[in-house]
Amino acid sequence: MNFKHFSLAALVAWALLAMNHVAAQVPSPAAQFSAGPPQGKLAPSGGRAVREATSVGASSALPTTAAESKSINDWLMRMHESSKNRAYIGTFVVSSGGGMSSAKIWHVCEGDQQVERVETLTGAPRSIFRHNDQVVTFMPDHKVVRSEKRVSMGMFPELLQSTDSRIADFYKVRQDGVERVAGVKANVIVLVPKDNMRFGYRVWTEQKKGLVVKLQTLDTDGKVLEQAAFSELQLDAPVKMDNLLQMMDKVEGYRIETPVLVKTTASAEGWVLKVPVAGFKPLSCYKRPATAANAAASEEPLQWIFSDGLASVSIFVESIDRQRHDKESSLSLGATQTMTRQLDAYWVTLVGEVPMATLRLFAGGLERKK
Repeated sequence: MNFKHFSLAALVAWALLAMNHVAAQVPSPAAQFSAGPPQGKLAPSGGRAVREATSVGASSALPTTAAESKSINDWLMRMHESSKNRAYIGTFVVSSGGGMSSAKIWHVCEGDQQVERVETLTGAPRSIFRHNDQVVTFMPDHKVVRSEKRVSMGMFPELLQSTDSRIADFYKVRQDGVERVAGVKANVIVLVPKDNMRFGYRVWTEQKKGLVVKLQTLDTDGKVLEQAAFSELQLDAPVKMDNLLQMMDKVEGYRIETPVLVKTTASAEGWVLKVPVAGFKPLSCYKRPATAANAAASEEPLQWIFSDGLASVSIFVESIDRQRHDKESSLSLGATQTMTRQLDAYWVTLVGEVPMATLRLFAGGLERKK
């Protein structure tokens, strides 16, 4: 699901781990692209992940019978609303691909305004601020600040990628008891895929209002691929929005980068997915600014994003560069799968928190229009 968009997604490289979900910038294997729109998972909102209404956010704890009677859409909407409307401070830990990373998060909301701050506690120091759809990432080691628009950071505890009611067509839900996480009582629910084209999720959702406090991504055999969980959590914390906004604006001494993503359509850029992948719908398509690595390319790199509402897949397309693109490959890192393929004069990188077989379907269906 989705903390991710590597630094989001980057798939996650999501750089802190396959979850650099925390840093929210771009898939590691596709690191030649700068961070971009949502992708990821850890987020119960991802974000990967997100990651939506009704009065599911009622403040009283749910009796077991009521919890069991809730539909998958009820559960997801409850989690989504709580991730947006709850003030909290917490430390979360992500375990993925044999590695571990952690970060501290401050989240506050006032009306329709949301502000968030994330500080990485492991790996390279990085501070990420989000004010609604404006995301500012501080990289102190390089004295660089990246400012960009992004609909979602794709980070834990966000989960839903979209509010598509068809999620119930591809996942079913069951309750798996009540447990405590970071001192908070949580209902445990399992989102079970109805086919082998997507992973499952075990989610711990705080009983009172539904905030996701722990999330596991499960492979097709039920094995845990990656986990994100709060180790410390203060709900309804006295976070001051003005203080976070002031910190977000302190860019003196930093070089400011403002990558501009140009919204487009795959069709307009000459691409088509000739065979749709069941459950996955295109969310958006962007042309990305050229980087030093692909500055000589004849066309700007393209990112095409798909989601089934929980899991997401990104297809990156760029002109082939014989010096950089010499060998097709596949890589698994926790729940994040990456695949590279040559297609005529283009180099295609696919990244997603889905089984490798699903990426192969996307790769096999991608076609350049004549």
